[in-house]
Amino acid sequence: MAKQANTLFLEDWLRSNSGGGGGGGGGGGGVNSAGNGPTSSSSARAIIQAWAELRDCLQHQSFQPHHLQSLKTLLNSQASLYVADPQAKLLISTLSSPNVSLPQESHPMFLRLLYFWVRKSFRPNPVLIDSAVEVVCGIVVSARFDSDWGRLVFAEGVLVLGAFSVVPAASDASKVLCLESICRLLEHGGALMRLYEGVIANVLAGIGYALSCPVNVHYDKFVSFLLGVWGGEDGPEINIPSGLMILHLIEWVISGYINSRSFEKIRLFSQIALENSEEKYVPYALSMAAGGVLRASNRLASRGAVLEILGLRSSAEDKMEYLASALISRMGDPGNFIDYPADRLLLQCLALSVARSGSLSSRAPFLICLASALMNEIFPLRRLYAKILDNSPSGSAGIRHSEVREHVESVLFKEGGAVTGIFCNLYASADEQNKALVENLFWRYCCDLYVGHRQLVLVFQGRDNNLLGDLEKIAESAFLMVVMYALAVTKQKLTPKHSKETRMEVSVQILIAFSCLEYFRHIRLAEYLDTVRAVLPSVQENESACVTFVESIPSYADLTVGQVRSVPSNSISESYMWIIVFDKLPDLFCIYSFVRIRVLLVHR
Repeated sequence: MAKQANTLFLEDWLRSNSGGGGGGGGGGGGVNSAGNGPTSSSSARAIIQAWAELRDCLQHQSFQPHHLQSLKTLLNSQASLYVADPQAKLLISTLSSPNVSLPQESHPMFLRLLYFWVRKSFRPNPVLIDSAVEVVCGIVVSARFDSDWGRLVFAEGVLVLGAFSVVPAASDASKVLCLESICRLLEHGGALMRLYEGVIANVLAGIGYALSCPVNVHYDKFVSFLLGVWGGEDGPEINIPSGLMILHLIEWVISGYINSRSFEKIRLFSQIALENSEEKYVPYALSMAAGGVLRASNRLASRGAVLEILGLRSSAEDKMEYLASALISRMGDPGNFIDYPADRLLLQCLALSVARSGSLSSRAPFLICLASALMNEIFPLRRLYAKILDNSPSGSAGIRHSEVREHVESVLFKEGGAVTGIFCNLYASADEQNKALVENLFWRYCCDLYVGHRQLVLVFQGRDNNLLGDLEKIAESAFLMVVMYALAVTKQKLTPKHSKETRMEVSVQILIAFSCLEYFRHIRLAEYLDTVRAVLPSVQENESACVTFVESIPSYADLTVGQVRSVPSNSISESYMWIIVFDKLPDLFCIYSFVRIRVLLVHR
């Protein structure tokens, strides 16, 4: 991490891990698009010419319009540009010259070039570093933030001062000056981050550098700002991209502590951020910060300091458990939708934190929250079905489809596989009561999907096939999730330690769930076949189990007329209905079921 810290533009790394789109991930936070995506790199000749023109500016003590273009030329070459000490001295001298009248828009550009210098230089001159800190602090502290250029000075100021604070060549006095100046800038931070979301990545990166500074000045203020500024009237809006930047920022900071064996910093962060902070910080930010701690500790657990890492990890999981438990108490039935937007976002963030961290200790609130997240947020088909079928004016076709497409492309949906894997591991180590709870939630979810999707197809087939296509992408992934979970259930419940009745009930429920979602099985899946093979014997041994499964199939009337209200049907009355149904039954079950159903029909 130490070597990486000398070359990494932290704000770019945060953006790349934010999932794009939305508040923190968009452009507009840097100078002339530097750090905000691909730029058109200038040629070596153009770069040399730009430096020559800036030297001419200082020599003649006059800043002309073409000098602004020279700065832009340099900024457009972030990837290849190397700012050596002589060039840095030129920038500092120009900024500090009382005889050079610089336009406001040039200040953030100068700051960005100094940032290039301090992040790419292997061993910058200590005297030059201290001089640069003094000049930059003077500029940013006296800046007005009521203009676009002012907010760029704010964002670039936090970024470059944070970068200066972690340079080994800087004196302790300069580091303290950097940290104090950042604190003064952050007094305006919440409002500016709310008005100009594009600056969020730069501000977070600057705070990340400041938290990595070996001088522990204002450490608690930086943590408090990072975890407490979100939401409210004077803070930036809460959303997934910004939350992911918080997660990966904390990962970067904690990884640095672990690699440098900064145990005092680890204890300090844990005390301020994770212990006794329930009312001080925003739950949204806390959940992501805890996820960042877990991700760093999982990746670096083998690098010594086991006790310190285990203690930090335990504190992070305790915090996540507290947040999950409070959320469960508010949601009531975890199988139902959550209507309050902040709680929905918290549930999404908890799921993403788990997905990005890689593993989690077995605790009941984690299991229940992930079950709710999978059914209601990651694969939210029931919510989408209800919203689309709503006849209110707000449910126009364009809005419906855009929301579905947005979800298909979201980072939350793409992390569904990772969340499912961790959820299945948590299920395997849960107690019987919580296993039964989530089993019932999932079997109900599968039946609801069958009913909801069929109603939707009846309404929109031929009218909006694109909408149905995107919904089926979500449904296909939901089917895969259910298959993985069902396989985990068979490994836990279809064992000799469970009664024959339990094995039969679980087997029937799995077959019913599969039959509800069979329409979405588009690939040959080994886990699916393994699950069917595992449950067949339990059903075959018991005639009542087969009856239960058969009665779960909708009646012929429901299949051909009107809307299906529920999955269980009335008594079997039309023998030819099975020709229709069997085409959708699991492959291995078809032959067996056909024989059994013929017997049942004769008995009746």
